[in-house]
Order: sequence, then C-alpha cells, then structure tokens
Amino acid sequence: MHNRAAQKKLTILFLVTDDWFFLMHRKALALAAQSAGMRVLVATAPGPAVHEIEGLGFTHYPLKMRRASRNPLRELTGLLDLVRLYRQIQPDIVHQVSIKPIIYGSLAAWIARIPAVVNAVTGLGFVFITGGRMKKIMRRVIEGAYRLIGKRTKVRFLFENPDDRRHFLEENIINPEQAVLILGSGVDVERFQPQIFEAKTPLPVVLLAARLLWHKGIREFVEAAELLHEKGVEAEFWLAGMPDTSNPAAVPASRLLYWHRQGHVRWLGFQKDMPALYQKAAVVCLPTRYREGIPVTLLEAAACAKPLVATDMPGCREIVRDGENGFLVRPGDVPALAVALEPLIMDQELCYNFGIYSRELVKAQFDSKKVIAETFVVYNELTGGKFVASHR
Repeated sequence: MHNRAAQKKLTILFLVTDDWFFLMHRKALALAAQSAGMRVLVATAPGPAVHEIEGLGFTHYPLKMRRASRNPLRELTGLLDLVRLYRQIQPDIVHQVSIKPIIYGSLAAWIARIPAVVNAVTGLGFVFITGGRMKKIMRRVIEGAYRLIGKRTKVRFLFENPDDRRHFLEENIINPEQAVLILGSGVDVERFQPQIFEAKTPLPVVLLAARLLWHKGIREFVEAAELLHEKGVEAEFWLAGMPDTSNPAAVPASRLLYWHRQGHVRWLGFQKDMPALYQKAAVVCLPTRYREGIPVTLLEAAACAKPLVATDMPGCREIVRDGENGFLVRPGDVPALAVALEPLIMDQELCYNFGIYSRELVKAQFDSKKVIAETFVVYNELTGGKFVASHR
C-alpha cells in the first residue's frame, strides 16, 4: 500500500497568461518535472503556440483570463474560470507566473483548497517604476493582494533577484521563510554557446532583443546609436522583436519603420533562431527602465560569451558585472549609454575578455539545470517529501 502511494504521480499545473511566455520561460522546468515523473498541465490563454505545448506531452487548458484586460466583468469571469479549473483538476502543486496569475490563481487555489502554491515573481514590472499618484495607488493595491495571499502556510514566492525579495520583506508583504531566491529562469548553456567560427558582418553589431516596449529602453538605444554615428563610430544597431500590442507601452510599428528607414537602426522583427542571432552580435544591450526579474536576453547573450551593456536596475545588475563582463549605466542616460557602448565597439580584445567572463558567470550561477534543481527543492518541501518519492 505504501509503495503504491509513493508511486502515484504528482500533478503540477503551470498557470501563465500567454503560451509564448510559458515556452520561453518555463518549458525547461516543465520538461524536467515531466521527466521526474510528474503529470504536467499548462493553463494559458489560447494562442498559436498551444500546439507546441501539447506536442511536448503537456495537457493544455485554455484560460478566459487575459493579461491586458482591465474590464471588471471580464476579470471576474477570468477568476471564476480559474476556480472552476482548479476544482476540476485538483493539482498537487500550482506554479503561477507573474502578477495576475499569482493574485487570481492564489485566490482560486484558496477557494479550491489546492494544497501547495508556488508564485514566481518575474520582476515587479512597470507599476513599481517611480511614477505618479495612480502608480502609487496601484502598487498599494498589488502589495495588499500579495500580502493577503501570503497568509497561507504552504505557499512560496520565488524571486529572480535579491532586490525584489528585499522589497517584499521590507514591506512585510510575506514572511522570510516564504521568500526563496532562485536567480532567473535559467538558460540552456548547451544550446546557447560561444561561436566556434566568427560570424562575419561588415561592421560590429550592437543588438537589442526584447519585447519592443518604451520602458525597455528602445528610444534610448536609438538615440545612443544616433550619437555614435554622429561621432563617426562605425557600427550597426539592430532591434530584434515585435511590439507587444496588448501592452499600452508598446512602441508603434510605424515608429520602428521610421527609425529603420532613417538608417541609424535596423529593425529585424521576430527572430526564431536566437543563438544564430547572438552569434552575429559584437555587443548585446538592454537599456531597460523596467523592473526586470533577470532578463532572458542578457542570460542567453552571456551564455554565448557576449559582452553586455545594461542599466543599473534590479535583475540587470545580477548578470552584468560592471567592468568585468560589461557596463551598467543609469536608466534614461543616453550619453552614458553611448559612452559605455563605444569601447566595446572599438576594442575586439575587450569584447573577448568580457565575453569569457559572461560565459563563466552563466555556467556558475544561471545554468537551467541549477535553477531546476533549486525549484525542485521547493516542490519537495511543499509536498512533504512526496515529490522525491514520486520520481525515484
């Protein structure tokens, strides 16, 4: 009888707003959980990547919840849909990723009596950037919601950087034992590797790859490119990615096309083969003003042994070590951004040395295998050791 109980598969449900976000940030963890013997379920909004999720052997559940929705009736519908789903599935663990899934999912888990909840805080987002009165009100509402859902005993909050964890503890939002620091969502160091043969481009390439939102520093990147071109620094500046049309901070496609036609930057659009794209870059840049977790693009670029230039913001400063594998600049400081980029454009040896440090740093601290192992420790703790028993 005891052996049968030990062999029973645990069920984990990943709750993520978008299908593409799950594949980019949680696919490796879900595959590892599946390999460890867990039954893996995924709930996201419907989207073009759902077939890929199902192709990995995961059962997918379409959500009525939408990331960008602000309609009260739709929000209530989304919450009730989650309660119904949680009651129907009754998973052993729910792993909820980012603000809305954490808040709505935790309420649903409490109503449906789900025994264990993991909340992944993937950065604090634009609401926690210094702003006006409405942002302060929104911050207080969100912090109050986090404080409420943190009252359960079998709940853990996973933080990608120490600044976010510190904020939650200093504001007494959750207890220290609930706050777990796991650096980033990990990077596959086998897939993202340094180039064996140099990818030839006519000029050094400075790459910014991200969702094209204003607070990701897109304007600052373009203006720094203009400054360097006016100074006679010869380099190409590439923007990779698409505007997130559901986000009010999305850079309009018309603006991206205008910059592209001006010639200071080249807009590449969506890029599927990111390792190949990083191979063509001399420097990878992310001048974000956003409260990141740890930016995936910087992790991937570092794994490919690239020097990095980013803003001195939570999440960025964990992967960019100023003067060792790149440079950190003040958010919004375009002249400082140009100054930081110039020596890396001009000095191949400096790029090489910084790139070596980047690769070693990723292998030591951000390898997806390390992140997965640390997350499994949390699963095991919340299930009272049943997770270990389930995959022996």
